[in-house]
Amino acid sequence: MIYYILLKFKHIMLDRKGILHLFGGKTLRKLLYRLLIELTNGRVTSGILKQFSRSTVSRFIVPSFARIYQLNQEEMDKTLREYSTLNDLFTRKLKSGAREIDNLSDSVISPVDASIEDIGTIKESSEIEVKGKIYSIHEMLGDDEILEKYLNGTYIILYLSPSHYHRIHCPASGEVIKQWTLGTKSYPVNKWGLKYGDRPLSKNYRVTTELKTDYGFMSVVKVGAMFVNSIEITHPGSQLKKGEEMAFFSFGSTVILLFEKGIFQIDPFQTPHEVKVGEKIGHFRVEN
Repeated sequence: MIYYILLKFKHIMLDRKGILHLFGGKTLRKLLYRLLIELTNGRVTSGILKQFSRSTVSRFIVPSFARIYQLNQEEMDKTLREYSTLNDLFTRKLKSGAREIDNLSDSVISPVDASIEDIGTIKESSEIEVKGKIYSIHEMLGDDEILEKYLNGTYIILYLSPSHYHRIHCPASGEVIKQWTLGTKSYPVNKWGLKYGDRPLSKNYRVTTELKTDYGFMSVVKVGAMFVNSIEITHPGSQLKKGEEMAFFSFGSTVILLFEKGIFQIDPFQTPHEVKVGEKIGHFRVEN
C-alpha cells in the first residue's frame, strides 16, 4: 500500500488521465482533490510514510524507485545497493564536482535542481499569481516587518520532483539574519497541487531563511510537500557562501526565492525551465 502511494500516486490522482478527469466541472474536481488529499494527509498517515521511508524494509524498493524516476546514478556518491533506506536515497549527496557553481561576484545561482515554474513581481498588496491562483507573501512569511522589504520585489518558484537531487544550496553569499518555521501539514505542490490545492505555497509547512547580501535582502523559503514535513537545516553558522549546502528535503518539494525591490535581475528564459544547482539564474543590480 505504501509502495503504491509513493510510486503511483502521480499516475492515479495527479495525471491528466487520472481520476480527477472522470468528474466534470472545475469546482467538483477541486473539491474531490482536496478531499482525497485531506483524507491521506493526517498525522497517522504522514507518520506511517515517514517511518516506512526510514526503515530498512524500504531498501527493497530503492532500485524500482530509481528506475521509475530515472535517477542519474552516475552522479550519486554511492551505488544503489549502498542506500539502506528510501530516505537515504531521497537525501542523497552527489560526487564532488557534480555541480559547477557560477563564480561571478554578482550572480545568483539556482539553489536546487528543479524546474523554475514561475517568476514575477510581488505586488504592493503582497500578492503573487501562480498558475492562475493568488498567493499572499504576507501569509507565506508571517511577519509584517520582514514583508515590507519584499513588496514590489521579485519572486522565483522552483519545483523539485521526486526525481531531483534534494539538497538545497545557498543562492548567494550572505549573513543569515533570521530563520523561522511556519505551518504544520504539507500538501502537494506540483501543477495539480498549485491548481486545486488550498494555497499550498503559503500554507504548507515551511522554513524560511532571510539573508543579508552585499546588495540587499533576500529570503529562501523552503516549502514541504507530499505529506512528509521534513526540512533539515545543515549549515552550522550565520555566514553562508554561494553554493554552500544549507538544507535538504526528504521528498519532492518547492523553494521560493524572494528579493527586495530593485536588487535583482532575472536572466532571460521562459518558464518552465529546468536548472541545476550552481547555474546562474540572474544577477544583483549595482546602484550607480
